[in-house]
Amino acid sequence: MRKKFSVIFILLAFIITIGCFSGYGKPKVFADDILNTASKSAYLIDANTNTVIYGNNENERLPIASMCKIMTLILCFDALNSGEICIDEMVKVSDNASGMGGSQVFLESNAEYSVGELIKGIVVASANDACIAMAERLYGSESTFVEKMNERAKELGMENTVFTNCTGLPKAGQYSCAKDVSKMFAELIKNNDYFRFSKIWTDVIKHPNNRITEIANTNKLIRFYQGCDSGKTGYTSEAGHCLVASAFRNGMRLIAVVISAPDSKTRFKDVTSMFNYGFANYVNKMVIDDKKPLELNVSVDGGKKDTLEVRAEKPFFIFSRKDEHHSVEIDFVPNECIRAPIKIGEKVGVINIYENGIEIANISVLANEDIEEMTYFDIIQDIGKKWALI
Repeated sequence: MRKKFSVIFILLAFIITIGCFSGYGKPKVFADDILNTASKSAYLIDANTNTVIYGNNENERLPIASMCKIMTLILCFDALNSGEICIDEMVKVSDNASGMGGSQVFLESNAEYSVGELIKGIVVASANDACIAMAERLYGSESTFVEKMNERAKELGMENTVFTNCTGLPKAGQYSCAKDVSKMFAELIKNNDYFRFSKIWTDVIKHPNNRITEIANTNKLIRFYQGCDSGKTGYTSEAGHCLVASAFRNGMRLIAVVISAPDSKTRFKDVTSMFNYGFANYVNKMVIDDKKPLELNVSVDGGKKDTLEVRAEKPFFIFSRKDEHHSVEIDFVPNECIRAPIKIGEKVGVINIYENGIEIANISVLANEDIEEMTYFDIIQDIGKKWALI
C-alpha cells in the first residue's frame, strides 16, 4: 500500500525570510519601476529558477551581432559531450574560414589547430574565423551548421530567433530577442568546461612557426565585476552594442542581457546595474540539495540492510525577495514496494513540495547505495539473533 507522510528535511512548514515567491515556471517582473536601463532591450533572470526579475522589450526581435556565437558554442559543446569530437583533436582550417573578416584570431589557411584552441578563440576573442572552422568540422559547411543552430533554438523554446550565419555578421533575416538570448546562454553555461575559457582575461592563440596572436576577453565584467565569470559581447552598426553576462554570488546565479546599447560603456553599465539590483534585493535558497543524503528513514524488504540511504535526483531552490516570508512543506512518497536487490541510482520514491497547500514541484528520490538481497544463510542467521533475544 502506498504511503504518504510529511518529513522534516531542511524545512517543514518552514518560514524563510526570503520573499514573495514569484511562482515556479511562472516568472513575474519585479523591478520595472526601479531599474532604468538605457539599452533598447534588457532582461534579468535568476538562472536556477528562471524567474524574471526585470524585463524591458525582452521579446522584441532585434539583430544581436556576435551573441549568435552562443549557439555556435552550444553546438560545439554538444559535440564534445557526445564524444563526436575531443578537445585535443586537430582541425584543418580552410581558405574560407581563414578569410573571414570582422573579429578574428588570424588563423592560417591549411594549418591545424586544436578544438580547444578554436573554442578559446570564439569565447575570448569572438573570432569569426574560428567559428567557421568549427562549423565546417562539425557539419561540413556553415549553411548546414546554421540549420542545426535553428533546430537547437527550437528545442530551447526560442520563439523569436532565426539564425542565418554562425558569426553574427550582418545578414538579412537574422534576429533574436533578449529573452531568447538568456535561454541559450543558460543552456551554454550548463557546460562546466565552458568556464575554462570564459574566465580567461588575456591569453594567446598559437599558430605554426611559433607565431602567436594575443587575445583579450571582450567581456570586461569578468575582470571588473565581482562574481562575473562568463558572457558574450556583440557589436555591429545595425545591432548596436550587445552583451549577455552571468554572475554568481552567495549561491545565486543571475543572467543579464542587453541589446542595442548606444555605446560599449552603456552596455556594461546596464548589466552592472541589473546585477547590483538582483544581488541586493533577492536570494536563492537551496531547499533540496542533491549532493547530500536526505534525512529519511526508507525501509527495505528482503535486504541485507533494513534501511536505505537516499538522495534527491536534482536540487530545488526558492528564489524570492530578501525582506518577505515564505512557507513550504515537503512530503515524501515512497514506492509501494522497496525490495532488495537495490542498485545505486534506482528510483525509490518522490518528494512533493508544496507552497500554501499547492504543489509547486516534485523530485525523484534515488537510492544512494547498493543493497544486496538477503540470502538463505542471512535469513537463518537473522532468525538466530531474534531467538537469542527472547
